Amino acid sequence: MSVEILEQHLSFGGTQFKYKHHSAILKSDMTFSLFLPENKDGAGIPLVWFLSGLTCTDDNFTHKSGFQHIANKNNVAVIAPDTSPRGEACANAEAYDLGQGAGFYLNATQSPWDEQFKMYDYITKELTEVVKPLVPNFNGKEAIMGHSMGGHGALVIGMKNPGRFASISAFSPILSPSEVPWGQKAFTAYLGEDKEAWKAWDSTELVKGDDVPPMLIMQGTGDNFYPGQLPENFFLDASAPHGDKVMYQQKAGYDHSYYFIATFMEDHFNFHMKHL
Repeated sequence: MSVEILEQHLSFGGTQFKYKHHSAILKSDMTFSLFLPENKDGAGIPLVWFLSGLTCTDDNFTHKSGFQHIANKNNVAVIAPDTSPRGEACANAEAYDLGQGAGFYLNATQSPWDEQFKMYDYITKELTEVVKPLVPNFNGKEAIMGHSMGGHGALVIGMKNPGRFASISAFSPILSPSEVPWGQKAFTAYLGEDKEAWKAWDSTELVKGDDVPPMLIMQGTGDNFYPGQLPENFFLDASAPHGDKVMYQQKAGYDHSYYFIATFMEDHFNFHMKHL
């Protein structure tokens, strides 16, 4: 599968790439960003996935989070996919929280979204096969993290694939999409009215399983979407049987922005490195 390099930048000794390729699953051209550490010693390199939030592309994380120096220090590669299929031929909505830029990391089953909005399959299957050859000395170990809608995506993808992802972390995630306006709107459009079908894409339901990876979740108390769109009580009640395996931390005064993410990015990488 051919990929085109759109950008290449040295950063803290490593290299930040931006790629373009055609996705057969999403039936559209897609971009993704990949950071490769300097890896002076030729050691095995693990791969960390970062999933972005509503309205974002892969650029938000690579431009604003400041993760590159931390990733290079820890000798890990980091991939940031886009948040949805794109293009004039792709279904869309006028609202920011549905359609392009708002794929919710699931496989849509309802028209017109079911033709292209299959971000779960794209990430776990197609993009996985695209990125592996691009990471020299990839050692097969992976972790996943995300922000907001991407935090929801990281939790869902990580818990659906516990044998693949060693750990999960999230900033300000939509923990209980079935209970909040963002999730209810997206799930109704993408999955239909049957709320039983929603459970397969809801972290609060998935965390009830026996086998879940270690998780770190951070939420700023100054977030204007908290608690309205981002309540924690449903998820924490459901995850209680896992004890300290699921860590939920509130950070006083921090908001929903990348200032919050940049401040605690190193904490998230330190958490993942314990499991990678």
